Amino acid sequence: MAVTKVVMPKLSDAMETGKIIKWLKKEGDRVQGGDILAEIETDKADVEMEAFGAGVLRKILVPAGEKAPVGTLIGVIAEPTEDIAAVLAAAPAPAAAPGAGGASSARKDTRPEAPPAPAATPAPAPPRPAVVSAPAPATPAVSLAAPASAGRVKASPLAKKIAAQSGVDLRLIRGTGPGGRIIRRDVEAATVTAAAAPAAVTAAPAAAATVPGVEYEDRPLSQIRATIAKRMPLSKAPVPHFYVTSEVAMDRAWELREELNALEGQPKISVNDLVVRACALALLRHPGVNASFQGESIRVWHRAHIGIAVALDDGLITPVLRDCQAKSLAQIAVDARDLAERARVRKLRAPELSGATFSISNLGMYDVAEFSAIINPPEGAILAVGSVRRMPVVDDAGLGVGRRMALTLSCDHRVMDGAMGARFLQDVKRLLEEPLRLLV
Repeated sequence: MAVTKVVMPKLSDAMETGKIIKWLKKEGDRVQGGDILAEIETDKADVEMEAFGAGVLRKILVPAGEKAPVGTLIGVIAEPTEDIAAVLAAAPAPAAAPGAGGASSARKDTRPEAPPAPAATPAPAPPRPAVVSAPAPATPAVSLAAPASAGRVKASPLAKKIAAQSGVDLRLIRGTGPGGRIIRRDVEAATVTAAAAPAAVTAAPAAAATVPGVEYEDRPLSQIRATIAKRMPLSKAPVPHFYVTSEVAMDRAWELREELNALEGQPKISVNDLVVRACALALLRHPGVNASFQGESIRVWHRAHIGIAVALDDGLITPVLRDCQAKSLAQIAVDARDLAERARVRKLRAPELSGATFSISNLGMYDVAEFSAIINPPEGAILAVGSVRRMPVVDDAGLGVGRRMALTLSCDHRVMDGAMGARFLQDVKRLLEEPLRLLV
């Protein structure tokens, strides 16, 4: 049986390095094709890496907690009798993550027959700003359950998200879901309990802010923020952007949404779901907008794979909702909500991280009236969606109050011109103003 090289996979268009969160198999474990070998942290999500060969995991070259460039050998699968010395000798030493201090161990792994190198002395930890914390309260703020034993906490993705935002320790919560699983109401109850705790518990951040001599702190870039910092100049500078803005009368769409959301057993529809459905239908009519610049050609897509921007604490990612042109409004609502929830807990699958042909960025929930978004290459356009605002309007009946929403289309001038972008936006506007067409 042939030796199988395990390399750092490229799990998104922008991915250049990946970090091993943990190995789920250890050296000496038997592996079958399709088994999950490790969890990889990318610039967008935590992704499970599968094995593409069968045998024994003979060698792990990049330990948990360290980074490696895409394509780097990180492990070897082979039968116990097979010689892997040539594979290990030919493998370059993986670059250690900054400050990781693990390069020497990686180099030693590639030379299994050399004498073991002496253990390196750990580098001293960098000094940190002094932080004054409030005295610990006499009794814990939340006393819901005894701390869980070591192991994975069973909780739903939504419960984990709420806990992270509220600062609640899931290990202190007793789950009431199936099999003791922690669900949303358990975390919300714990949040209420924590809010009633003594004020001294929350006094630490305020005290830290006033510590003399501590004027700032340098926070290292997350994987997501580092990728944004690298890719955005490559988009904004070389790509000749132009912008087209239109105002949409959302009165009828708002009424339809409320009627649909009042129906029993139906998925809840958001304004963004309406916009995604309208864009998917409009892209079929204007394929020139559903296109990308290829240097010597323009690639026109005939399926609408729409990227939906999701804001995280450490940056922005755009998971992909595929084949929107073939999905109903209800299906878009279900799939988009699932995609956004898994994006927030960094549990997206590899195919959902790349391949968008068009993107939508919606800041309406933050009461943003209007903005312009930067195109995400190689896509040719992105739509920026503002909030639905009640404002004075003048129509044939005179002066009244209506709901209005601003849409701004950012276009790559190498792919399309102003008239093409304007016609597309005109159709999106018409579909939203005559929303029964979105149900067809």
